[in-house]
Amino acid sequence: MSWELALLLMCGGLCAFFALGLPVALAFLAINMIGGWIFLGGEAGLAQMMRNTAISISSVSLTPIPMFILMGALLFHSGLAFRAITAVERLLTGLPGRLACVSVVGGTIFSGLSGSSIANTALLGSTLSPDMMKRGYHPTLAMGPIMAVGGIASLIPPSAITVMLGSLSGISISAMLIGGILPGLLMAAGFFAYVILRAVFDPTSAPVDPGAVGVPLVQRLLPFLRDVVPLLAIFVCVVGSMLGGVATPTESAALGALASSIAVAAYGRMSVAVLRKAAVETAMISVALLFILVGSTTFAQILSFSGGVRGFVEVVAGLGLSPGWLVLAMLVVWLALGTFLEEVSMMVITLPFFLPMAQAAGVDMVWLGLMMLVAIQIGMLSPPFGMLLMVMQGVSPATPMATIYRATLPFIGIETAVLALMFLVPPLALWLPHLIR
Repeated sequence: MSWELALLLMCGGLCAFFALGLPVALAFLAINMIGGWIFLGGEAGLAQMMRNTAISISSVSLTPIPMFILMGALLFHSGLAFRAITAVERLLTGLPGRLACVSVVGGTIFSGLSGSSIANTALLGSTLSPDMMKRGYHPTLAMGPIMAVGGIASLIPPSAITVMLGSLSGISISAMLIGGILPGLLMAAGFFAYVILRAVFDPTSAPVDPGAVGVPLVQRLLPFLRDVVPLLAIFVCVVGSMLGGVATPTESAALGALASSIAVAAYGRMSVAVLRKAAVETAMISVALLFILVGSTTFAQILSFSGGVRGFVEVVAGLGLSPGWLVLAMLVVWLALGTFLEEVSMMVITLPFFLPMAQAAGVDMVWLGLMMLVAIQIGMLSPPFGMLLMVMQGVSPATPMATIYRATLPFIGIETAVLALMFLVPPLALWLPHLIR
């Protein structure tokens, strides 16, 4: 079978299963069985496929995923996350669009604790968004910052999706976890500036809401010191241990989970019910991710064995693109796929093709991986099928989908600007990773 036909069978078949509405894991299982039978040699090929499946999830590099998810689940179900958001709300006063600013600051803080964009968006969307709508905020300003800052959790450690990308690509997980901090904070600063500027130039979008102006600073600062600063120690524990070179990503994830457990217990919020809810949520999300990882890894192996990847790479190499143009083409593909695919599918479909080309062209893989994470984040926010749009629709079912779409557009622009900066100024992404190399 020619490589073109093999490529059409595997990729076209996968897209067909997606179009039929099959869950991602089952779609990969179905196409892998077809590909394994054809390209790996019938029944023996299926047996080899099962052995490869077992090997794909036996890597210790996957261990941080459940640990990072557990961190956020504990803080969410114990109520500490809500207390932290309330403390930020009391501290920020006198700002135009104050509650929207609170959502940006609070979401950025929770991004460093949760490891999940969906959890971040759901938390803020179910708490701050309804309150802003009641107070007269324009729906796009009540929802846009929440969805945008929710996506930052895919960049700022702990980030489960970063661990998955590192496991699938072989790129240093610790370098990407550290490298996502600066772009993530830059985006948050852009969101914050946009909210203030919009509230100033369009006062009808945000009512005057000075907050607790008459309350002394000490009284407003006390809840922040009590409910936020101690939780930031969890982030310092995770990131500091990697930056200091004293812990691997797996060890830092374990330290983060331990620190979260200690924090919940220290606040007197640890109970059997909280622990059970956090453990069940962690197990459900982790198993779903691992099922997808199993299918995607096997898919990449079969695709490579069929000759499809090699043939495609040879064709692209024959075009004579410079490394810069090659990376730019990859970014365009990722941004386009993000409008209708979720993040894991984007990774597993493109990595088998893009990684060999990037390596052959001498592209810095950490730089490429970080830009892919930003492109994934933009995809989660992009109409019509961005994952965070669906989450916001779930917590605000009365809001028309068209309004949710409009709310994301300015923030997609800000994120795209940060992505362009990372492309044009690679040290923006690589400065922190170089500290641990």
